[in-house]
Amino acid sequence: MYLSRSQHIKKIGFISTRFKGTDGVSLETEKWRTVLEQMGYECYFFSGLSDWIPERSMVVPEAFFGHPRIQEIQERCFGTTVRSRALTGEIQDVRHLLKKALYDFTDIFKIDLLIIENAVTIPMNIPLGLAITELIAETGIPTIAHHHDFAWERQRFTVNAVEDYLAMAFPPRLHTINHVVINSEARKQLSYRCGLSSIIIPNVFDFSKEPPQLDEYAKHFRADVGIAPEDTLLLQPTRIIARKGIEHSIELAYRLRDHNAKLLISHQERDEGSLYYNRTMEYAQLLGVEVIVRPDIIGPERGITSEGKKRYSLWDCYLNADFITYPSLYEGFGNAFLEAIWFRKPILVNRYSIFEQDIEPVDFDVITMDSYITDDTVAAVQVLLDTPEAVQLMAMKNFELGKRFFSFSLLEQRIKQVLMNFGQV
Repeated sequence: MYLSRSQHIKKIGFISTRFKGTDGVSLETEKWRTVLEQMGYECYFFSGLSDWIPERSMVVPEAFFGHPRIQEIQERCFGTTVRSRALTGEIQDVRHLLKKALYDFTDIFKIDLLIIENAVTIPMNIPLGLAITELIAETGIPTIAHHHDFAWERQRFTVNAVEDYLAMAFPPRLHTINHVVINSEARKQLSYRCGLSSIIIPNVFDFSKEPPQLDEYAKHFRADVGIAPEDTLLLQPTRIIARKGIEHSIELAYRLRDHNAKLLISHQERDEGSLYYNRTMEYAQLLGVEVIVRPDIIGPERGITSEGKKRYSLWDCYLNADFITYPSLYEGFGNAFLEAIWFRKPILVNRYSIFEQDIEPVDFDVITMDSYITDDTVAAVQVLLDTPEAVQLMAMKNFELGKRFFSFSLLEQRIKQVLMNFGQV
């Protein structure tokens, strides 16, 4: 049935816990939306938190993983192996609420195809995953499950009282779903663990556009965040969570103290609590490294704060950075890596597993580390900081490689392959 329906696909509904800010899922969804709209499709959005097009969005607070009711459910589901009857009832109550909202979403906007962004991948909101799975099972609606992070990739989900729910909905095994993953290891694990085939669509960037230049607005950025002209600004363009390895960036800043290095962390989000944030700040204080976190004046877009100050964007952070640090212990792919390449900035990358398998073979010219910083690592960074000509040559090569292997044209080609499974030619 879904093949005959899919021949008339026009309206596509994206579903996620949030469409807001600069987290990896929101950023990548925005790219998919851009390409799909260029291909002639209309896009609509269901989430628990959103700052996207209001007239094309449905926002149900319980769909957000940060909703108090959902957080309470999560705390009771993980770290134990038995759940109470009351907890099961609470999960089912929220599932019922969300399923009704999802039916309303598909009916109001007359959705022809769903694209699920990580909501049936990582169990950050169990009732939402269950509701989505039941909606698909009951309607047979054509669906693309776009997987960014699986439960088995996160240690905190190992001990749990919801094995039945994880098996049912994270991810679901339904014949109307086509699965998309962002790296080759995820494809292997999805096949091995779930018996599901998938197509790889890596993170991409619009390399057809030139990055913005340092304008009058951005020129005041360094002074406004407390960076002197003689300081070296290291940018960590990530959230403050443990797998980002921010302690390595702090160590690098310490070992570059002769360059007056300071570390700016662009994102304030602490999706996994405050323990790692506190540990990071204590470590920086121990080494005497200045770490700058300024959510009051750094946001997704330029603007004016409630105090009348300039608000800068992530792009302004890149424009003013001297060097990018990306020492992640694990990444599903690496949006920040592609952003640094686009801005033609030198970058330090920890050789996390996905980088080794899917990015390093492209032969980008970057400084790499293997789990820890060495004297050679620091020396290589110092050479680039002291030799702008070397940075320029490196940046030109990397930009061309990014354009060749991780551009929007690749995304369009891969999306067309997936849509062919639904009868779209």
